[in-house]
Amino acid sequence: MRQTLRVALDATPLSLTSGGLARYTRELSAALVEEFPEDSCSLLPAAGGRRLRLWWPVRLPLKLRQLRIDVFHGTNFEVPYLPLTPSVLTLHDLSPWMEPAWHGNADRVRLRTPFLVGLGIATLILTDSDAVRRQAIDRFGLSPARVAAVPLAAPRSFQPASPAPTEKPYFLSVGTLEPRKNIRLLIDAWRPLRETHNLVLVGRRRQDFPELPPEPGLRLAGEVPDADLPALYSGAVAFVYPSLYEGFGLPVLEAMQCGACVIASTDPAIAETAGDAALRLDPRDTRAWSEALLACSRGGEWLERRREGSLRRASLFSWARTARLTREVYAEAVARFGR
Repeated sequence: MRQTLRVALDATPLSLTSGGLARYTRELSAALVEEFPEDSCSLLPAAGGRRLRLWWPVRLPLKLRQLRIDVFHGTNFEVPYLPLTPSVLTLHDLSPWMEPAWHGNADRVRLRTPFLVGLGIATLILTDSDAVRRQAIDRFGLSPARVAAVPLAAPRSFQPASPAPTEKPYFLSVGTLEPRKNIRLLIDAWRPLRETHNLVLVGRRRQDFPELPPEPGLRLAGEVPDADLPALYSGAVAFVYPSLYEGFGLPVLEAMQCGACVIASTDPAIAETAGDAALRLDPRDTRAWSEALLACSRGGEWLERRREGSLRRASLFSWARTARLTREVYAEAVARFGR
C-alpha cells in the first residue's frame, strides 16, 4: 500500500500575473490533487512586508510543524533555511548565474540558492530538463543522486482552436519580455516581411526590458488570458522563440499542443522539449531566422507537416505524468531525510 504524504508547496509564484513560475505552481498543485487524492496538498503563501522577512527563517518552519507536513516543495528556487522537514527545491534554470544582464534584480537568488543547494539544506533538487540537471551538477558540484529532472507539460485546455479573423497573417511569440528572450533579433528577422505579415508579442514586460518603439506591423499584446491563447497559437503562421537560454521552454510546448509550426533556438533545454518537431536555429543568426520566416510565409505541405509533427510531439507530455514523477521525488526526499 502506498504511503500517504502531507505535501506543502510554496505558493509565492502565484502572485505573478503570468509566466512559467506561476503556471508551474498552479498546474503541478492541481495535478497532484487529481492524481493523488489520498495525499494532503497545501499551498503556503508568504506574507508581505516585515512578515516576509520572517517567513522563511521562522514562520514557515513553524507552519510546517503545525500542519505536520511530510515534505515541502520550494517551487521558486527556495526552501526553509532550517532543514527541519524534508524538502525539494525546483531549480528551473541557471540564468541568474550565467549572464548578469539577464537578471538585474536577482541578487537574492544568486546568493541564497547556492547556499541552500550546496550545503544540502534542500534534501533533493528538481530541474525541468536534463540539460539544466547537468548544468546544476556541474556548477554547484552536486551529487547526481540528489538531482532529478522532471519535464513539464502544457495545460489540457491548450488544443487546436479556431483563430479569430486578422487583418494580416502573423508570427507569434509568447513569454515574458526580458533580456534573454532575444526579442531584438526576432524583430530584425521579421522586418523584411512586415508588409505582408504582422509580429505579435504576448507577455508582460519585465522592468529590466526596454520599451519597444512602435513600428508598423508590430503588435504588443501584453498579457493575454489563458482562454485566448489557444486561438492565438492555432492561428499563427508560426510560433517563434529565439530565446538565448531556457530551463524548459514551456511556450514551445503550448504552441505545439495547439498544432502550431514552431521555430525555436538551439538552446539545449528547448531542443530537449521540442525534439525534431521544431525547426531549431542559432539564436544569433538573424539571416537564418529571416529565411525561416519567409519559408513559413509561403505555406504549403512543408508547413502542414510541421504542424502535424508538433501535435505528435506534444502528446508525449502531460501534467499527470509530471505530477507522478514529482511525487516519486517527494517520497525519495522523505526516505533520504536525515541520512
